[in-house]
Amino acid sequence: MTDYCYPKEKRLLKPAEFKPVFNQPLFKVHQTHFMAFAYDSDHLQARLGMAITKKKIPTAVARNTIKRIIREQFRHTHAQLPALDVVFILKRSTKALSNEQMRQEISDILSKVISKQRRATAADVKHKDK
Repeated sequence: MTDYCYPKEKRLLKPAEFKPVFNQPLFKVHQTHFMAFAYDSDHLQARLGMAITKKKIPTAVARNTIKRIIREQFRHTHAQLPALDVVFILKRSTKALSNEQMRQEISDILSKVISKQRRATAADVKHKDK
């Protein structure tokens, strides 16, 4: 049975935890409105961070809705995610998007994170074999 909870161990909470993700990302994944940075984690499971700014989304209600949607998609895909620190940022306002469209973009990003990490792991294994 899959564990869909979202405890503190699955979150990036301190600025020191965000810093390496932004400064030395393993890779970045782009969509129209969102972007995710991924970084190799020292932890055994994936962790999520969000940087949703007032500049892009001025109202707290809208920012919280976006964060809630990101957390929900993360919780549902967490079991497939590799041990990475993933930080979501907003590239542009989501005012024109419905919640379902946001869910789809976030889901696409998480799918790309999974596939990119699998490719990177496969490439590492190939290089070690040589």
